[in-house]
Amino acid sequence: YASFENVLALEEKLRSIRAVPIVVGSGTLNDITKLASHRVGRPYMCVGTAASMDGYTAFGAAITRDGFKQTMSSPAPRALVADLDILVTAPAQMNSTGYGDLLGKVTAGADWILADALEIELIERQAWSLVQDSLRDWAGKPQELHAGNRQAIENLFEGLILSGIAMQISASSRPASGSEHRFSHLWEMQALVEGHAPVPHGFKVGVGTLASAALYERVLAHDLTRLDIDALCRAWPSREEVRHEVEQGHSSPKLAENAVEESLAKYITPAQLRQRLMLLQERWPSIRERLHQQLMTAADIRALLQAAGCPTTPAAIGVSVAQLRESYVLARTIRSRYTVLDLVNECGILDACVNDLFAPGGFWGNLAQT
Repeated sequence: YASFENVLALEEKLRSIRAVPIVVGSGTLNDITKLASHRVGRPYMCVGTAASMDGYTAFGAAITRDGFKQTMSSPAPRALVADLDILVTAPAQMNSTGYGDLLGKVTAGADWILADALEIELIERQAWSLVQDSLRDWAGKPQELHAGNRQAIENLFEGLILSGIAMQISASSRPASGSEHRFSHLWEMQALVEGHAPVPHGFKVGVGTLASAALYERVLAHDLTRLDIDALCRAWPSREEVRHEVEQGHSSPKLAENAVEESLAKYITPAQLRQRLMLLQERWPSIRERLHQQLMTAADIRALLQAAGCPTTPAAIGVSVAQLRESYVLARTIRSRYTVLDLVNECGILDACVNDLFAPGGFWGNLAQT
């Protein structure tokens, strides 16, 4: 498991020898080695063995410390080597989890469009192009991928590697990680607290992508040029009210503590909220068009995930219907990055959107009735 304790154990070993670390494996081993190598001031090399995630070439290591999943700053490997003859022999599940991670770039891109349009985090064009320009091609043949097709696996690996390089360019995971990863990280931390068996990262991201895409459909059904900005500003919580709400939302004290820190880091005042919502009203028609061009429907994403052998229901990744519903509130709190989860909160439409999603006929409505 990619825990900070395992990073410290490897760091201690590395300090006792004079050697350049070479890691042979995929996600967990790469993240542990990446951070441990950085902490001892050495470059490292990675030999990839599966097209299972985008972290090979990414800036930062996804590590759980004190029960809180976070991306810790650390450079990518000095060199990455992967043999396609090896990649195609990896278990099919690893290709599926890589596909879930890759498809999440659809909603991650939509979230970056929001942040860019609202002048919160501008799009870095080179990083954007590396991920988004070929995304539909890389993700376009899930059946062939699931069948072990060599070209489909090569395409998947290319997409994952270039996504990692985009994160290097940005020195951030923003090009490849948005609201879908907020869901995934929340579920992973909750499972850790509850002692549940881990679920592959890309499988959680896949269901998180469904959750985000379904939410975007409800957002796009609203006319955000007609917001009552005065009422929204009057109802906006204080910092202390946000602290209390976040603390009450998480059952784990350590998770709550970190979520409070992340939530307060992005807190804006009522005056700042007014400014943001006025900008949103002004730009909503063009934002809406950009989002339409970027997004896929939740139904289409579900079909792609199913064809790739990925789970598409919360139960398949150990998440209950009640937990999924609650996640639309809690996932926003665990990271300071702006996503659609923040947008619906600031616009006062979160409850309406979630009610629609879980109502009879809503995207998750069939789950809510079982």
